[in-house]
Amino acid sequence: MTAQENAPGIDTTKPHSARMYDYYLGGKTHYEVDVRAAEAVIATVPFAGAMARANRDFMIRSTRWLAAERGVRQFLDIGSGIPTEPNLHQVAQAVAPDSRVVYTDSDPIVLQYAQALLHSTPEGRTTYLQADAANPETILDSDELHSTLDLTRPVALSVNALFHFVPDEWGPYEILQGLLQRLAPGSFLCLTHATAEVEDVELAALGKKVEEIYAKGGTALRLRERAEIARFFEGLELVKPGITMAHDWRPEPGMVSELKDGEPSMLAGVARKP
Repeated sequence: MTAQENAPGIDTTKPHSARMYDYYLGGKTHYEVDVRAAEAVIATVPFAGAMARANRDFMIRSTRWLAAERGVRQFLDIGSGIPTEPNLHQVAQAVAPDSRVVYTDSDPIVLQYAQALLHSTPEGRTTYLQADAANPETILDSDELHSTLDLTRPVALSVNALFHFVPDEWGPYEILQGLLQRLAPGSFLCLTHATAEVEDVELAALGKKVEEIYAKGGTALRLRERAEIARFFEGLELVKPGITMAHDWRPEPGMVSELKDGEPSMLAGVARKP
């Protein structure tokens, strides 16, 4: 066991996507069962760690851009995962100390480490809420959210690496619409999603193997094609460069990707609610 103690509600008999993601990022909050599953993914897709880091770097760049260039001061991060510095609030508050952030996740191990998400600047505020994204009303109607965010003003909704764990039968598009419809005009959506739609046919085939590894551990993984991912942005105004690989979204000068040409990260996009 490489996580701290086994908090109530944590199932250490099967891998969990959040703990596997922590392993990809080089963290320490995971168990042996997560390591075995993550290593099986890495054996299939050797650049899985680079994909995870590219996804996290997208979160950092998009959050900084929204705070600095669009003046966003409120952020709702759903499926926040195990804290990994810099956390979203650290990025936003480095630009605007008065930024307010609500984190949510359904994994009990995230609750165990949530104190790391609450170290806000004096001018701002951060809150953690344990809730299931499949029931958006439990998030949007919570006291924790309403004591931190003003939903009559723009909010940046971050759902990075979340919806590929929401199978079709759960209604992923309806879940997202349920969240967006409660946000004020001028709000933003930041979304990343794993995809098997790549130019290399062999790489695309490996995506199915990765889905099978997650399924074996009890987690549904649904890699979607670009057109399916584009549906999440319907009715919104995509920010340039549109939907692109996470590592290609507004790269900073001198930024060098770990990924080789043709290796995907995740499809990513930022869009404004008109």
